[in-house]
Amino acid sequence: MKTLLLFFIPSLLFAAYNPLDKDFLIEVDKGNVPGHSLVQKFGFNDSIGSTLGPITTTGDYPTPPTAQTLEILSDDADDNASGLGGRSVIIEGLGPDWTERSETVSLDGTTPVTLSSSFTRVYRMALASSGVYSEVGALTHQGTITLRESGGGDTWAKIALDSVTGVPMGQSEIGVYTIPAGKTGYLIYKHTTVESSKTTSIYWFRREGVDVVTAPFKPRRLFERHVGVSDSIEYNPAALIISIPEKTDIGAMGYVPTGNAAISVEFQILLVDN
Repeated sequence: MKTLLLFFIPSLLFAAYNPLDKDFLIEVDKGNVPGHSLVQKFGFNDSIGSTLGPITTTGDYPTPPTAQTLEILSDDADDNASGLGGRSVIIEGLGPDWTERSETVSLDGTTPVTLSSSFTRVYRMALASSGVYSEVGALTHQGTITLRESGGGDTWAKIALDSVTGVPMGQSEIGVYTIPAGKTGYLIYKHTTVESSKTTSIYWFRREGVDVVTAPFKPRRLFERHVGVSDSIEYNPAALIISIPEKTDIGAMGYVPTGNAAISVEFQILLVDN
């Protein structure tokens, strides 16, 4: 395998032995390394409190053992298929067989629209089209767009307006990811920021075997903890942080001893076909 890689991509002589080499990662991102891809994830929660919670805009990351039927809606009527706001949204996650799945759905304002696909995980949601030309101050979506279980059930993801500026984000902020079936993930970078006036604790967890539906179950395991964080932490090591097998949830949770704090995380995974 290494011989073939060196023959077809001579410039990657060093990268063939070091998956953290930037030239190698650029070639992966360009689609020039078969069976490899990069996953960039970021999450934000503007109100982490004294209860440990995922760093996402919803404060949750639903993890059902079986696929669920979902629906999407906005809290503003102008977010519809022909309106002056968000018109369609793309949802990315895993399907019933735990492989990657995406669906683009047209919005109908405040009326829920049922997705045609069912999902076991949703790790990204983004605005796909808008009735407004995007420029400074433009409300490319007028309201908060919510993905939830059908029939008004639990919330899975949100595309929100910024709580301070009111600017539409156009993208969910989910600081969690699930490795698809048939792939292995390698965590290669992570970065955390918190409000400078607050002291927080950040916990990085993983849970393998998310498709196991009867006991004994795989437990959630801590793999890194940061205590007393009051600014930012960047971890860009010379070696891979951890390898993550297929069908594993991985992400960050936060805790604030007193009051509430805004926390953001960013991490990058090299995804390799098994």
